Amino acid sequence: MNAPFKAAGLRDPFNAFVCDDDTLELIRVAAADMGWPIEKCNKGGLRNAVQSLSVSASPNILFVDMSESGDPINDINALAEVCEPGTVVIAAGQVNDVRLYRDLLSSGIQDYLLKPLSLDQVRDALTNAQAILSAPKHADMHDDKPHHMMAVVGVRGGVGASMVSTSLAWAISEQADRQTALLDLDVHFGTGALTLDLEPGRGLIDAIDNPSRIDGLFIERAMVRASDKLSLLSAEAPIHQPVMTDGSAFYQLEEELRNAFEMTIVDIPRQVLIPFPHLVSECGTILLVTDVTLASARDTIRLLSWFKQNVPGARVVLVANKFQTTIGELSRKEFESSIERAIDVVVPFDPKLVAQAAKLGKSYAEACKGTKASQVWTNLTRVVLDGADAEAEEAAAPAKGKSGGSLLGKLGGLGTLVKKGAK
Repeated sequence: MNAPFKAAGLRDPFNAFVCDDDTLELIRVAAADMGWPIEKCNKGGLRNAVQSLSVSASPNILFVDMSESGDPINDINALAEVCEPGTVVIAAGQVNDVRLYRDLLSSGIQDYLLKPLSLDQVRDALTNAQAILSAPKHADMHDDKPHHMMAVVGVRGGVGASMVSTSLAWAISEQADRQTALLDLDVHFGTGALTLDLEPGRGLIDAIDNPSRIDGLFIERAMVRASDKLSLLSAEAPIHQPVMTDGSAFYQLEEELRNAFEMTIVDIPRQVLIPFPHLVSECGTILLVTDVTLASARDTIRLLSWFKQNVPGARVVLVANKFQTTIGELSRKEFESSIERAIDVVVPFDPKLVAQAAKLGKSYAEACKGTKASQVWTNLTRVVLDGADAEAEEAAAPAKGKSGGSLLGKLGGLGTLVKKGAK
């Protein structure tokens, strides 16, 4: 887990702390089958594990019995304080509850086994834990691929920036086959986890409360997996609990996500972006989401000017969401004329598909799969990734002066193609 190393060179391959004689005998048989000393299988459960590991080195694999724990989550967090990085933890208990299972996984547990245990069940869990220790680290698997970070910002509340961020994250992970992280920085009212039918966990709250604990291992245990290629970090903090941060925790999270994923999408509310402009300082692309209204036109102008001043090197892609051709305060032409810039991508308004996505607990892009509306997300993914790949090529190649043409020009051409397809 995340305690400081005590004696890394003396770590045992396996330790177990169980509550009853039957479980102790079963664990000893499984340990012997794995070639581990059975003397490392002890009685005492989770509390004994915390006491023992506070004064000794953690094993590579730790089995803890939570049957006698009155507060499993707090006890697991106490275990995390004394358990060294790299330890794979398997827990067992008698409570059959999906919410507890998800909370335990979010807290860093590798697996939770329901008692009564079987020998085959324990063997499989130990074998999987050993395979995890032997596997290359997640960050090492993507060293040969450039990372790209992008921000999604709504010009106003309700324009659908979170819908766009979850849909784009799904499209990039599934269609472009890239390991993708979605970071939802609306700590109190974020909808990233809700949209994807996930429990947000405590990872983001823990990061804000303890920025010094943010490292690669923290990312591995805090991220909630939506699929093999998509992971999420979000929160549903109590609304009476103010967020006390100077933004450093958010920035550290972005840095660690950069090391662990190929693509990071950060859903940043306006009220978080303005006081912490450094959150977009490393973003190659900024997706500015708007609807076609008078108020949004005003705020689009203001935010475009803000981005130009604070992140002049970023590519700003303007997405018009909930677009309706026959109804609206402004026409597309009037909107583009007022902001003195073309819309890059249009997402048509389809209330039936939006409702279907909400009922299924899927992103809007996934609900669109197989329909004509899915082309919008294919186009938007292409705009983002073409620009990201071109940026990586320019960074890798020697400087060629101005003869190569600007990246903004290339993106503008792509935007024109997308607009033709969207009409």
